[in-house]
Amino acid sequence: MTVLKLDDVVGYVEENIKVFHESRLLSLQNLTLKKILQRKNPYLFRAKNILSAHDLVKVLLDAHLSSQEETIFGNWLEGLAIFINNKVYGGWKSGITGIDLEFNDDNKRYIVTIKSGPNWGNSSQIKKMITDFDKARRTIKTSDSKIEVIAVNGCCYGKDSSPYKTDNYYKFCGQAFWKFIAGQDNLYIDIIEPLGFKAKEREEDFCKSYEAIITLFTVEFNNLFCDKGNINWTKLIQFNSGIK
Repeated sequence: MTVLKLDDVVGYVEENIKVFHESRLLSLQNLTLKKILQRKNPYLFRAKNILSAHDLVKVLLDAHLSSQEETIFGNWLEGLAIFINNKVYGGWKSGITGIDLEFNDDNKRYIVTIKSGPNWGNSSQIKKMITDFDKARRTIKTSDSKIEVIAVNGCCYGKDSSPYKTDNYYKFCGQAFWKFIAGQDNLYIDIIEPLGFKAKEREEDFCKSYEAIITLFTVEFNNLFCDKGNINWTKLIQFNSGIK
């Protein structure tokens, strides 16, 4: 185990945080109005009494972006966690299906699947994770039958008061996760500051693109789904849910 240098973490974040911002912006620029209209529930928006094209487009776009940003940033945090663990324990990005990180410590092999937060999956998704853990154990033991393999579901934020699960894996969240991969109690706080590197400038660029998309989509929505400025819900429902 090597003591983590915070300067290494700061350097990694400042060099790579642009990937998150660029991916976020690209997700926005690759959108089409019809794509988001097909993915969202028009009945919900009718029930919320949304009356204008601008308001509906904004709600649709915000809902899409919220989901996308969680995924994009979750993937980015996974890369940060692997980088940090590599510095401390020599860990590596796993090549085993369903496993994100592997590392050795005290004659044990740790296999880790990394998620953003603790409430990441339904029962079927959790069962699949457990199955992936079992397959990974068997794969590792084919080359070293004596090694102890410990499975961990790591979550970048949140809490879990019962880390050991009866399905033979651990769930470490928030502070517990970052301490697990780096051996430092306060890492979960230390990484907050560098994440803001040039955030203001990048957010300004994003907002310019966001406002432009809102304007373009509002004009398009008016042309396709409005009659004299009023939303034609019949047309919208037919587009979203009608039989082709």
